[in-house]
Amino acid sequence: MPRRKAAVKRETLPDPLYGSDQVSKFINVIMRAGKKSIAEKIVYRALNNLTERLKKEGKGDKGDDHGDSSRGGRKSVVIKSKGSVSGHDDALELLMKVLSNVAPTVEVKSRRVGGATYQVPIEVALDRGHALAMRWVVQAAKGRSEKTMALRLAAEMYEAYLGRGTSIKMRDDVHRMAKANQAFAHYRW
Repeated sequence: MPRRKAAVKRETLPDPLYGSDQVSKFINVIMRAGKKSIAEKIVYRALNNLTERLKKEGKGDKGDDHGDSSRGGRKSVVIKSKGSVSGHDDALELLMKVLSNVAPTVEVKSRRVGGATYQVPIEVALDRGHALAMRWVVQAAKGRSEKTMALRLAAEMYEAYLGRGTSIKMRDDVHRMAKANQAFAHYRW
């Protein structure tokens, strides 16, 4: 992190299929060794698999919120589609719902005060929350036992959509850590 001025925020180009910046960022998180076309295939197949799975189970047409009710002030994206879950708009809404379910509202940062280091809870900006959520979903997907990465990613996104799974556990661990260190909140600046 530079000491003089803040790092310049780079604009990401929207992805070719959905035209979304969030999908493009998600593809970049998946990408390894510069192989973007492979990362695109993984993400697109995972989103298709997720929409098909929700369409088959009939979960996407209810419009109900499966997320954690103790999420603090941030609102989750609720899917209200006419009929079944399909198409580009629904896949984008599903991705945004997954990211908003997994994104933390608070996290801890180390602050050095008078020779001691404290874990100070701070609120998470929306961009950082989504970036953490993307990383956690990918990390949790890598630890799954499905055959391909697209199936692993789809399964983890399905679990996150329902408000359970490894990536949701990561969010809950961060929230628990922030709650445990709430006494040091006055060191925030």
